[in-house]
Amino acid sequence: MSHLKGNVLPDMPWQEKPANCRMPVWRYSENPIITRDAVPNANSIFNSAVVPFGEGYAGVFRCDSRSVSMDIFAGFSKDGIHWEISAQPISFEGDPEVTKREYRYDPRVCFIEDRYYITWCNGYHGPTIGIAYTFDFKTFYQLENAFLPYNRNGVLFPRKIGEHYAMLSRPSDTGHTPFGDIFYSESPDLTFWGKHRWVMGQITGDASAWQSKKIGPGPTPIETDEGWLLIYHGVINTCNGFVYRIGCALLDLEKPWIVKARSRNYILAPQELYECVGDVPNVTFPCAVLTDAPTGRIAIYYGCADTVTGLAFTTAEELLQYMKDYPLEETT
Repeated sequence: MSHLKGNVLPDMPWQEKPANCRMPVWRYSENPIITRDAVPNANSIFNSAVVPFGEGYAGVFRCDSRSVSMDIFAGFSKDGIHWEISAQPISFEGDPEVTKREYRYDPRVCFIEDRYYITWCNGYHGPTIGIAYTFDFKTFYQLENAFLPYNRNGVLFPRKIGEHYAMLSRPSDTGHTPFGDIFYSESPDLTFWGKHRWVMGQITGDASAWQSKKIGPGPTPIETDEGWLLIYHGVINTCNGFVYRIGCALLDLEKPWIVKARSRNYILAPQELYECVGDVPNVTFPCAVLTDAPTGRIAIYYGCADTVTGLAFTTAEELLQYMKDYPLEETT
């Protein structure tokens, strides 16, 4: 029985779980689906967001240039696997004070009511959360930055909580933040944000060491009949530097700052060559999901070694059961 609510996508990208797989998430056999040079002048394409659109899919992609400047680009696909990405970054309409570019990276895309909202890490005297919307992935209208610097990983919920828009984020600093907890915020109009609530943080000690340094929200939360299914990244600082893995948690439907369950174990970690070798080794970083409510199927798009884009699969049942089998008792 499926626990998912929302999209019906019978033709979404999918491969059945291999018979010998012991993990709740399994990789697409043809990974990576987007190589580092799929756009002219690109150094790397990763940490990108995908949504159903029309008779196929649309996305916003992080493409770092060969001068290693960071920007976001729109793209389209018929099958969610093979992509045509614009050679030029997105140009935003809006207040020139807000649209002027320092850098843009790690986008998420979320459909709410009648339009597609894009959030990303936006440079404005330091990293903050940029917000824009589009109807067609051709014209984009930028809104006010959500928060004061410094903040990263702004992820909108796909519907209002009560009467307000809702977002998860991770307050940070100017650099490669060596700390980080997930917070919840609400807004009546996507301009003024408040009702900030702590959701969850890194785990000290060895109770769940893969997320002992920092954590951050990943794709748009997935609505289930048991709560919001959150796929997120966690980081450990090892003798060889930071390692980024992927985990999952379950948040209360009406009070999403309340954590109902959280997995002690990671669900995906850098193991394949394309996840371990690249501009930033040992990174799996989730930014988007596609879901098919009737079957409970979930496709996860994730950045690999800050260089290429990978695809993995799971189901709502797999993740919910995994949290029950390997619970993290410290959820508050």
